[in-house]
Amino acid sequence: MQIACVGGGPAGLYFSILTKLRRPEDEVTVHERLPADADVGWGVTFWADFLDDLRVCDPESARAIAEHSVRWRGGVCHVGGEQVARSGDEGYSIARRTLLDILGARAQELGVGMVRGQEINRSAQLPGADLIVVAEGAGSRLRQSQQPKFGTRITEGRNRYLWLGTDRVFESFTFAFHPTGTGGWLWCYAYPFSDGLSTFIVECSEAAWRALKLETLDREDTLRLLERCFAEPLCGHRLQCRAEEDTGAGLWKTFRTITNTSWHARNMVLLGDAAHTTHYSIGAGTRLALQDAAALASALADAADRGADLAGALGAYELRRKQELRRAQAAAHYSARWFEDFARYAGLSPQRLFAVLGQRHSPLLPHLPPVLGYHVHHGLEALPALRTLRRWAGHRLATALHSGAAPASGAVPASRGPAVTREGAGPRR
Repeated sequence: MQIACVGGGPAGLYFSILTKLRRPEDEVTVHERLPADADVGWGVTFWADFLDDLRVCDPESARAIAEHSVRWRGGVCHVGGEQVARSGDEGYSIARRTLLDILGARAQELGVGMVRGQEINRSAQLPGADLIVVAEGAGSRLRQSQQPKFGTRITEGRNRYLWLGTDRVFESFTFAFHPTGTGGWLWCYAYPFSDGLSTFIVECSEAAWRALKLETLDREDTLRLLERCFAEPLCGHRLQCRAEEDTGAGLWKTFRTITNTSWHARNMVLLGDAAHTTHYSIGAGTRLALQDAAALASALADAADRGADLAGALGAYELRRKQELRRAQAAAHYSARWFEDFARYAGLSPQRLFAVLGQRHSPLLPHLPPVLGYHVHHGLEALPALRTLRRWAGHRLATALHSGAAPASGAVPASRGPAVTREGAGPRR
């Protein structure tokens, strides 16, 4: 089989690796529009159990990823002039550039072809491909060319965000909330991903964004303003922005939740963010994309072994991943909603705020007064039996709330799949 994978991000590269491991006779070529040394962002996070999954799929690349990752533990929250710390499980982070280099080298070692600097906008540009894997991210032009067939739906979030870096190396996953007066709040998420750098994501409401006139500031003025706002967690360190980022209003994005009614059409199949996006506040995007890649490679290999057709393999992949994603997507929906409604929680004490922040993926919180929400979750976490009851009730409520229609952000109700707390960014409890 001739397979063209459009997009040389983690999902596309990992799919090509696993396909060549299962079926070395297949001809797999990755088409990437960016050069090999392109600036591709900051860091991504994951947990130890994800490394276990990678070791099962491909021990060689898993070993390299583990060796080049940094570790952090627990969480810290800066709010109201106080610093609250909580213990938690150990997390891992790796520079996105390093991850791509590891996966790219492994793919080429296995015989995957690499074509760089090529923009693929139409399937007609790949006439010899038996299968076209669309793995070029949320803004996929190839998916857009076939949008009616996929049934793509895009929903814009309410908050603004900016993805930055800093030379302050954090030891824990760190949150900080900064009041802007009448305009609301700014907050950040920060975590280390290399020996000398950390990811630093800033988010705010539309009201705060306009009150601070952030749409009028250029890149340098934006960084200096944010350094002043987050002086406490930054401890005198500087913020950094990718060189190709826009200035002014273009620096700030709103998160786009992307869903597709169908993930495949004829010989085209969607993978990773091209198929679905997951709000960054639960830190699961790369993990879910690599899980997509593993599921698609497995479905194709299993179908070939049975002599089944391509359509059946793509249908099995889509059904499996949609089911597995339901719980993570529901968690992402409620996490994004918690930050969009942050003003209703801002009056909590720093300790209570951090505790509720850790439960932000719960479908119960939007329906409870903030203080009651804290007491309910605090009480339900006290004993193992009550924790089980809370999770069961939360999943049932999520299903009931969304039985008639999808949530406003495009999330899918929770059901089966990986534990939500293992998908969350920040310390697990």
